[in-house]
Amino acid sequence: MHFAYDTEDVLESDVALMNTAPGASRSGEDELVTTQQLRDLLETHGWSGRFDRDEHELAEVREVRRELRRVWALDRDAMVEAVNAVLDTTELAPHLARHDGKDWHLHASPSDAPLAARLRLETAFALVDVIRADETDRLRECGAEDCDGVLLDLSRNRSKRFCSQRCANRTNMTAYRRRQAGDTDDRPGLDDEV
Repeated sequence: MHFAYDTEDVLESDVALMNTAPGASRSGEDELVTTQQLRDLLETHGWSGRFDRDEHELAEVREVRRELRRVWALDRDAMVEAVNAVLDTTELAPHLARHDGKDWHLHASPSDAPLAARLRLETAFALVDVIRADETDRLRECGAEDCDGVLLDLSRNRSKRFCSQRCANRTNMTAYRRRQAGDTDDRPGLDDEV
């Protein structure tokens, strides 16, 4: 299952944003504490439009990160309610746009809207596609016991379990050590996608 490329782009940038949180990031620390870190994240994922580059904007985006994490874990019907709540706003102004070498794609709000509002609305529009396709099970939490990260599983066989290769390797090494110690209840999961 593959979504439209702009839907996948938004979902992948959402994963990157959520995985900057403590316990989900590579360092284990909060990786979104400075405006420069926010700027780097936005550049990496090709966000366009208004950027205030100030502490207020950073605080709002950190709040969006928390909201996204909550919505990511919802079942389909509860996610519909959350998405509808976001779509019930006066900031909504869907339009097609083409910029930065990308073909026509959907923007949910004006480019001069505050970043946090655009993040919420773009995510809501992407989740509309996920919900309509009945693919909410592709939005997952990392399978590593010691990781709070999330992932987007776009694999054909829905086998992605870990947010990173690091989490997959760590989990497989733990399972290997348990087997070596005689605990046969744990299986390695070596065939799982990262």
